[in-house]
Amino acid sequence: MSSPDREHILEEEVLIVRHSGELPEVVFHSSLTYLCEDPEGPRLQLTPVELQVLQQAARERYIEIVCRDLDPGNRDLSIFRGMQRAFVNWQRFVRFCERMCTDAHPYADKVAACLTCFLRQELEDVTSGKRISSLNCSLETLIAFAHLLGLDPEDLPTGWQRLAEHADDNLSDITDCRKEYI
Repeated sequence: MSSPDREHILEEEVLIVRHSGELPEVVFHSSLTYLCEDPEGPRLQLTPVELQVLQQAARERYIEIVCRDLDPGNRDLSIFRGMQRAFVNWQRFVRFCERMCTDAHPYADKVAACLTCFLRQELEDVTSGKRISSLNCSLETLIAFAHLLGLDPEDLPTGWQRLAEHADDNLSDITDCRKEYI
């Protein structure tokens, strides 16, 4: 296979992984299968650099998803999944990095800044009566998320605990809603 063809195929796969849906690791592995093993694929032997480029695309997508769900500007949009999903996706990201023998830590500061910004804006909006809380996780989950990001509860905006009171109401509403469909 000529070098330009190979580069084009890899560029397309990187774009697919980078702009994948909610599970970048699944798309990453699908791309690897297509590129290397699929009888209808190009059957490439990826270089370490090519593999790293695909891994980086998956890491970038994970961080984009986590930060999307910590962006207060997204709270009223259908793409918003909230704090609980951001926490779950951060855990998935960390496990992905471990499996790929890369370090998730360099991304923690960015996500920690997003978490802090979200809580600050949420607290301001809820306490001023502009909106009800969109925090959709328990106090324990929020603290666990902060810890995974290297934050102590004292590092979070003053008064953030008040949001957890509202979150308990939101969580019981979600649970009640789910009971109707069981």
